This record gives sequence, structure tokens and C-alpha cells, in this order.
Amino acid sequence: MSWKEVILEVAFEDTNAFSDALLDAGALSITVEDADEGTPQEKPLFDEPGADSNEYAWERSRVTALLSADVDIDELLKLAADKCNLAEIPPYSLHEVPQEDWVRLTQSQFDPIHIGEKIWIVPSWHDSPSGSGIILELDPGLAFGTGSHPTTRLCLEWLENNIKPDQTVLDYGCGSGILSIAAKKLGAKEVVGVDIDPQSIITSRDNAGRNHCEMQCYLPEEFTSSMPDSQYDIVVANILAGPLKGLVSTLAKRIAAKGYMVLSGILEGQADDVITAYAPYIKLSVWKNLDGWVALSGQLNS
Repeated sequence: MSWKEVILEVAFEDTNAFSDALLDAGALSITVEDADEGTPQEKPLFDEPGADSNEYAWERSRVTALLSADVDIDELLKLAADKCNLAEIPPYSLHEVPQEDWVRLTQSQFDPIHIGEKIWIVPSWHDSPSGSGIILELDPGLAFGTGSHPTTRLCLEWLENNIKPDQTVLDYGCGSGILSIAAKKLGAKEVVGVDIDPQSIITSRDNAGRNHCEMQCYLPEEFTSSMPDSQYDIVVANILAGPLKGLVSTLAKRIAAKGYMVLSGILEGQADDVITAYAPYIKLSVWKNLDGWVALSGQLNS
């Protein structure tokens, strides 16, 4: 089967309605980008550093619609424009989409990732690197966490440098389970993962099984009811600064005596705020930074 893609520019305020209208008219998929991407006029997305949530993320959107080759382009665009009350069809360009083995093409973009001294994150379709090391078999998927993001790398490096045999670990915001699996392979006696996303719980369990690791996974309410008083030698949370500040009491009560806390998902400029929020419970400091992100760590009662 062959496809075409049509590319249009529309005002930002019309983007959602026009995209929905294109799908209703027969488009197979829609991609939306800043029409000024790569220029000095490019603007950040909502919730990115520097974004103002009270303003549009950008002024004009580049909307790309994937279409079957046999679709009447003019008819489809007229239907979409009429449905969202546009005065006329926006100017557009049309391109043929070549046949590709999309699975193989996507897989080719993900190579093994080397982190720290001995951790390798390897997609299932790649051979593991030769030599000694800790291999985490992990495919890109619906849950966050493949090891490529600086915050994940920082947490993995901290675990590699600091975890001791027979310690217990709580991975709060476990995502794909990558930190839990690494902790287990680095010698942790017990690992518990918690996440608000049910898909992350499913993915973490699947990834743990693939890596022959035992870990328990819970939604927050399940964790609270099943293990209300459990404490851990290491509490690691790779989320974002805002949620981390909201989780202060939740995470602090889970650290065992002389236990460690590791927090990431924090921009360098946010570090002091997070350190201040946790100060009544534990003294944190910047352990390491990478590409504008930091990992904080500290030991209870130290």
C-alpha cells in the first residue's frame, strides 16, 4: 500500500479543530509542529522551560496529514475546512510517501546505550555487547524510560556507584522499570516500583520478566494499602521538580535509617527549590549534573 502526505500551515487557534476535521474526513494520522521550528521565531511547548502557559505555544502550526494514495485531496481538504469553518483551504504541499519497512527503520534508530562503567541498555533486536557488564534488555515503548534521557542516565550512574549488595530499593515513578531492573542486577535484595500510570506497571513487570529480575510493582494507592510502613535503604525518584515537591512527605517517610534518597528530573535552576522542600526531612545536595539536568542525593541523619 502507498501513501501521500499533505502539509499545511494554519493558525495555532485552529489547529485542534482542523486536525480533528482532517481525521474525520479520512486522514490516517496527523502530526503537528511549530511552523517556525528551527528559526529565531520558534517558541517552546506548554510546560517546557521558558513557556508561558497563558499564551499560545506558537503562532502557526505545520499540520501534516498522512493519506491513502487514492484519496481525493481537494475534496478531503474542503470537507475539513468546511467542518471547522475556515474561510478557505489553507495553502498546502503534497508529497509521496515511499514504501518502507517501518519496523526495521524504527528499530535502526535505537542502538545499545552504554552508561557508566558497566551498564548497557540493549534493545531486544540487537546483540549484546561482548565482554563483561550489566545488560538491561529494554525496548522503546509506551512507558517512559529507555536510558537515553540525561535524568535516567544520572540515576543509573548513581546506582552503579553507590548501591551495595542486599540493600532494598524503592523506585517511585518507575516508568519502564529501568532503574528497578538496574538496581536488582547491581545487587539489590528487594526492589519495589510505584507509578501512577497503569501502563507503566504493566511495562515494568514485563521488562522485569524479560530481564529475569524480581520486582514488585504497584499503583500508589495499592502501595499505600499493601505496604503502609515499609522503608527502604534507597529511595529513587526520577520524575519532575513539581511532582517531587508534592511528594515530600510521601517519599521522606519511606527512607530507612541511614538510607539514601536520589531525586532527578530536575533542571539546574530548580535544584535549590527541591533541596529546600526536602530540607525538613533530609539534607540533599547536587550529586552530578548533565546537559542542564541534575541528580540530588543525600543520606538520612547524615
